[in-house]
Amino acid sequence: MKLSDKALADFREQGFVFLPELFSRAEAALLLAEARNIYASDREEVWRESSGVARTAFAAHTYNEAHKRLGAHPRLIEPVMQILEEQVYMHQYKINAKAAFDGDVWQWHQDYGTWQRDDAMPEPRAFNIALFLEDVTPANGPLLFIPKSHTVGVLDAGHDLETTSYPLWTLDRETVTRLAKTGGVEAPVGPAGSVVMFHGNLVHASPANISPMDRTIVYLSLCAVSNHIRAFKRKEWIAHRDFTPIRPMGDDCLDDLLPNQAA
Repeated sequence: MKLSDKALADFREQGFVFLPELFSRAEAALLLAEARNIYASDREEVWRESSGVARTAFAAHTYNEAHKRLGAHPRLIEPVMQILEEQVYMHQYKINAKAAFDGDVWQWHQDYGTWQRDDAMPEPRAFNIALFLEDVTPANGPLLFIPKSHTVGVLDAGHDLETTSYPLWTLDRETVTRLAKTGGVEAPVGPAGSVVMFHGNLVHASPANISPMDRTIVYLSLCAVSNHIRAFKRKEWIAHRDFTPIRPMGDDCLDDLLPNQAA
């Protein structure tokens, strides 16, 4: 799959592009069911909120068949290859939950800031491409982006080890306020199956979910093979060390796992 000229222009100017309903509801429902099974498991890759509900599950593409296939899906892999003009590998794969009432905040941050500081990734030649597994609304903790903030480079950040269960390199209020005065703040919302692709330096966050509606998003962090990480301080299932180029599967790679296709 290739991005249109308009989508490419939006990504380069704004730092993100939103692709509504790129996957079917059936495909999203399959992946959501598998995510819930993963959240219910006792695996070290599953991080939990202080309340005990799941916050994120790392590396599901290494131990779950449906997510393994999603990790090589052409609708996600090929647009990143198109922009980077290079083959890519999976730097990180995670399924982020925002459980109804209990889903906690993700503070303001840049993903590449973490990849640079913790993993020694040389350049911001890595992007996130995220698939909504449930409807994302203004009420259930949507992603918040500061458009054009990807153009400012890597910003000073503090290592927050206390606010939530997951450590994060976060930006201070003054920096976020300054950037928002220029770029504003946007929240892509849409039905399950929608996709948002965003630059590794784009400043983003998400609020707590105090609504009665769950919100689950799966993220592929894809990096140019030549730009692979040089440091290995974090666990392998958080920052992968297999730099093998991903070979995109067929567009129908999830079809035989859908319930109505079962034998």
